Amino acid sequence: MRGDPGYFGPKSMMWKVNKEITVLFGGARALLMHAAHPLIAAGARQTSFYQRDPWKRLIRTLSLQNSVTFGTKAEADESAHRINKLHEVIKGEDEITGGYYDALDHEQLLWVHACLQISSIYFYEKTVGKLTEREKNKYHEENCFAAELVLVDRNQIPKTHDELKQWVTEKSQENNYLVKTDVAMDVYEIIGGGPVPKHIKPIWPFIAFTAFNTLPKEFKEIYGIRSSKYKNVLVNFNLLLLKITRPFLPPFFRLIAPARWAKQRITKSPNLRFSDKANY
Repeated sequence: MRGDPGYFGPKSMMWKVNKEITVLFGGARALLMHAAHPLIAAGARQTSFYQRDPWKRLIRTLSLQNSVTFGTKAEADESAHRINKLHEVIKGEDEITGGYYDALDHEQLLWVHACLQISSIYFYEKTVGKLTEREKNKYHEENCFAAELVLVDRNQIPKTHDELKQWVTEKSQENNYLVKTDVAMDVYEIIGGGPVPKHIKPIWPFIAFTAFNTLPKEFKEIYGIRSSKYKNVLVNFNLLLLKITRPFLPPFFRLIAPARWAKQRITKSPNLRFSDKANY
């Protein structure tokens, strides 16, 4: 499989955005958004992921994104298949709302997909650089293919990035679409001060602070997070500082490991054009 660029390759917007370490900060923000949806929370409650291993869902979500973006086609397919098989058994009646949760339901799958996408784009623009509307829509188009791998109905996905973002906003504003459940508060407490993997412990307070304070207002209301001018200034200053210092950092501190490994894999391919390598 050496040299296989996977489904996207180094000239894609998926590579451009997802390779940045600071974009991973959006994972914590997306997890808070996921947990505020009571039916997503119900699925998590069924599997007890948050109680047994609070990082399992976040790591699984990010691992899938990285495999689909930077892995070979076989690795991407295998990761998606594994997630789809797991989702087959996650279904039932939500004890909080009485609604029916199903990990293969289109809207619930789309919610997870959309929250991660808009959080990834948000952190890219805040810590790396602005994207044009065309670039964001190209990312959206490519990410729609990734969503199809985990059985999201592409025909029902909003057509542009802004429309996807607006869909999340409109859903968030519906009565009782977001609910403060036990799972939501478990996630809040875990991100706010729970056990953190050792390798990210030094920077976790910053990640948690930005995750909480960059949430849309509907989510802040669910979690009881108060906004203030001081917090906004502090968040924006730190994100701007990351953006300014980023170009001076070596790849090890700037790019995630799967992206660096993928670059090594594909640059060994005799069939890869030089222009593809250069645009990495």
